[in-house]
Amino acid sequence: MTRTAVLICPGRGTYNKAELGYLARHHGDKQALIGGFDAQRMAAGQESVTELDTAGRYSVSKYSRGDVASPLIYASAIADVQSLAGDIDVVAVTGNSMGWYIALAAAGALSPDAGFEVVNTMGQLMQEQLIGGQLVYPCQGDDWQLDLRRKAELLRMARDINALPNHDLSLSIDLGGMIVLAGNDNGLVAFEQAVPVMQDRFPMRLANHAAFHTALQAPVAAAGRAKLPVDLFQNPMRPMVDGRGHIWWPDANTGQDLWAYTLNTQVVETYDFTRSVQSAAREFAPDLFIVTGPGTTLGGAVAQSLVQINWQGLGGKADFKARQAEDPLVISMADPVQRALVAEQGVAS
Repeated sequence: MTRTAVLICPGRGTYNKAELGYLARHHGDKQALIGGFDAQRMAAGQESVTELDTAGRYSVSKYSRGDVASPLIYASAIADVQSLAGDIDVVAVTGNSMGWYIALAAAGALSPDAGFEVVNTMGQLMQEQLIGGQLVYPCQGDDWQLDLRRKAELLRMARDINALPNHDLSLSIDLGGMIVLAGNDNGLVAFEQAVPVMQDRFPMRLANHAAFHTALQAPVAAAGRAKLPVDLFQNPMRPMVDGRGHIWWPDANTGQDLWAYTLNTQVVETYDFTRSVQSAAREFAPDLFIVTGPGTTLGGAVAQSLVQINWQGLGGKADFKARQAEDPLVISMADPVQRALVAEQGVAS
């Protein structure tokens, strides 16, 4: 029996110490795929994906870099896509932030090698310029009920800070029950000083993250367009939901449009991951939401986005956990138990 699924690709921050060796553990049978990525890296004088994945030691300073994290996350996610069981019918693809690049390849708008070229190029450009930074702050209660008033207050605070001289701050990503703000150091510090500490860790700065999805990234977007040709892009073979909640249908768009959105709009404008998940749910009503690896953190944001629209009667955290225990809805492929529900058995190297 076929199971329909919306496939969700992760962004930065999902290849951490626990993920070191992810490719070796799960994808030893995909040497041709990963070998192609390695060849691109070595031709550019960069350490190969295989070398990075099989290193004996993980360090935040190295593995959080855009030119290291991005290719590792892409390789892990695309290999996971190719590992889905035969009864999984992917009816749409979306992703969070950098996950949009992965979604393009998962949907066939980029070949696997072209997708790697886009990710590796943009990761390197982001790291070289490293304009601004990001922080995360919650706007929901413990039961995953979105506090709309508090969220509006926080966004108004960000706008007020952004209006100050030499301060840049704006919404980068709407991420379920969290907001990700991005800006220059003055803007980020002003926000950090204005809000209370929550859960002993928020507001949380994200290491080696630039001011993604804001106007500050215009130079990076321009450099990306100069380096990455339009002919890398083609019509997708599967529907895609972008960072505005807009659906790109197969045969309804041109590669030129995707190139322009990918290397301009989504780089410099807010990425609404919450809306992308909700749009995918409403339009495609899948049996499953499958989050590729590496990492399992994105599953929470997916669940929170669904709770916000009371998807299939999910009114809060308790409802979701009960549903997951009885009949899992959100599957994280980086979780070994959940992976077994949707993946063919991989072969470790």
